[in-house]
Amino acid sequence: MDLQDQLKNLFPDHKPSEIEKKTASSTKIWMQEEPIICKYEKRKGKPITILEGYTGATADFKKLAKELKTTLSVGGSFKDDKIIIQGDYRVKIMEILKEKGFKVKRVGG
Repeated sequence: MDLQDQLKNLFPDHKPSEIEKKTASSTKIWMQEEPIICKYEKRKGKPITILEGYTGATADFKKLAKELKTTLSVGGSFKDDKIIIQGDYRVKIMEILKEKGFKVKRVGG
């Protein structure tokens, strides 16, 4: 039983408003034809994984960055239209993105 079912049991008369419906449907991320480039670098002796080449909205790419960081439980940032993840997580990131429907291209190593 998920949270929605529990809330329906607690509040059977509640009907979701239009705002709640919009927020639930706005979580989709725009898919693109060109592959996202996943590459590995070392900066100051520490490994990082860089994702670049997303042609959609910046807000969608930021959502994707946050989702990747929380899924992998690692640090990272979003700078200059690139997602920078701390550590070498190319294989795991590529699997996650392929499950979401993105095309991913591995560059270097």
